[in-house]
Amino acid sequence: MQASDPDGRVRSLTVIQIMLAVACGMIIANVYYAQPLTGLISTTLGLAPTSTGLLVTLPLAGYGIGLLTIVPLGDLFENRRLALTLIATEMLFTLALSLTSWATAWLFIAFLIGLAASAVQLLVPYITYLVPEAGRGRAVGRVVSGVMFGIMLARPVSSLIANVWSWREVFRMSAVLMAAVIVGLRFVLPPREPTQPPGYGSLLRSLARIFLSTEVLRRRGIYQGALFGAFSVFWTAVPLWLSGPRFGLTQQGIAWVALAGVAGAIAPPFAGRLADRGLTQAGTAGAMLLASASFVFSDLARGHSNLSLALVVATAILLDFAVSANLVLSQRVIYSLGAEQRSRLNGLFMATFFAGGAISSAAGGWAFARFGWAGVSVLGILLPLAALLYFATERRRTPVVECAAASLP
Repeated sequence: MQASDPDGRVRSLTVIQIMLAVACGMIIANVYYAQPLTGLISTTLGLAPTSTGLLVTLPLAGYGIGLLTIVPLGDLFENRRLALTLIATEMLFTLALSLTSWATAWLFIAFLIGLAASAVQLLVPYITYLVPEAGRGRAVGRVVSGVMFGIMLARPVSSLIANVWSWREVFRMSAVLMAAVIVGLRFVLPPREPTQPPGYGSLLRSLARIFLSTEVLRRRGIYQGALFGAFSVFWTAVPLWLSGPRFGLTQQGIAWVALAGVAGAIAPPFAGRLADRGLTQAGTAGAMLLASASFVFSDLARGHSNLSLALVVATAILLDFAVSANLVLSQRVIYSLGAEQRSRLNGLFMATFFAGGAISSAAGGWAFARFGWAGVSVLGILLPLAALLYFATERRRTPVVECAAASLP
């Protein structure tokens, strides 16, 4: 980072961005590995069918709690040391998960993995402290690409590994990857000390005031919550649909469909360029329309055919593209609100849209059980449209104005 020539500094920043993207993808994947493996894991652990959902819910719950209790610590402690501590903890928990056969212990460890995985949201804004304002959108976009690739690749990768070896190997391999991430970040990432850090109690108390006084934060959280909700609705129901009588796909077949949908993760760099050019508002509206329209392709799928599968994949790609793009556009706005509270702002933003995704995921399962794919599609179309209607009421103003309202110690 201390290169004396501009070209050297550019190369250093490029290496940091790549490392952050890779690290974020590997860390967040731990929260999602178990989702397609619930049947295999519950059988090994002797878990009752009614409790199988906890294998998915607890890591996500841990991650959500971490966003509000751990991520704000980035405004209090040196960021690199805090992130590396969390990743090391996650590595140990992941290894423990691969060894235990006691259901209660497995579920508790899975919750702790989600808690430690919140380190991702310490690393995503890290690049904003290192790059100038003019290129911040593109830099954030590159790092967020890693997050989205991690989320989208976790399911098919864990399915394929479990199909060849066992579900335990998924978590053993992840522990090795976490060790590599720790070494890479230790040597590439510069230390970052917060300026004028508040006490932890004051920091947590400030969360409610920041959220209530910062309209752009609330709005961006709701916008992304609706789009991530549509994303969660789709990925909750589509494995059930594809394994049902219409398509009759195996676990491996579903994994390949999910893998094809990863192509939508190319969106963040494009969205970052739009944000840097002052086109955040237009990009936001476009992402909402694209997310809503993507479900139309799935409605055109009729019967078991390659064309029908191609239409489902098209829905996945377009939806993933829209959600990824809007995430970058929103974070670009959020990160303009003030470096001294950036970790808290990011934690609040992530927690808001994460809650939208969790609620929508439950609604998607219910809609599929009651109305089949038609109910899922209607829900997926309406969520982004509701966000678009809310977006239409937004007063157009510079986000920096909000910083004064939210400026807290």
